[in-house]
Amino acid sequence: MIRKIIKIDEERCNGCGLCAEACHEGAIGMVDGKAKLLRDDYCDGLGDCLPVCPTGAIRFEEREAKAYDEAAVQRNKLSKQDKKLPCGCPGTQLKAIHRETVNVETDENKSRLSQWPVQIKLVPINAPYFKDANLLIAADCTAYAFGDFHNRFIKNRITLIGCPKLDEEDYSEKLTEIIKNNSIKSVTVVRMEVPCCGGLENVVKSALKNSGKFIPWQVVTISTDGTIID
Repeated sequence: MIRKIIKIDEERCNGCGLCAEACHEGAIGMVDGKAKLLRDDYCDGLGDCLPVCPTGAIRFEEREAKAYDEAAVQRNKLSKQDKKLPCGCPGTQLKAIHRETVNVETDENKSRLSQWPVQIKLVPINAPYFKDANLLIAADCTAYAFGDFHNRFIKNRITLIGCPKLDEEDYSEKLTEIIKNNSIKSVTVVRMEVPCCGGLENVVKSALKNSGKFIPWQVVTISTDGTIID
């Protein structure tokens, strides 16, 4: 039958795996580091995978394909739940153990990260988590230099990270689009005291200016010994 189904451009795929996680039907898998449509009859044609792809490698096409088989999808989900691990433990039991472990974490040491991905070059411009977000834009090294980074900076913020010295692309255009096209409530920039981190501060200033919006923002500088510089 002719129906709407996804098509993945392997050349544009960066192997992040976000589409495979977003596909609740199990139609997409990672093969040799690339996303691949594994079975036509698992694809329901709703396209949950499209908005999470950071490179635009997924689109719809109309072609000859097997009809969506909901029963087969459900059987596949059940088989994955019951699949045993090499140690002999069933996957469902492993999940239960993991939840139990998470529950005993103290409030001080648990992750405050609320979204994925976090790399500036990977995040979609119109991701739903940008709605009314307090945005944290941080240099890569800051999380390693400042011990309480999750509680002090990531908590209650949407996190974007990058390195203006090592990353090849200019962030200013993408950050401008993120700020312009979403209801960002505030922006916090966290950088290191080293000169190269000034590049991150400058691109954020440029993005705020070019967005045409007036948004509260601040810059926090971390020293190489892990303290905040006033």
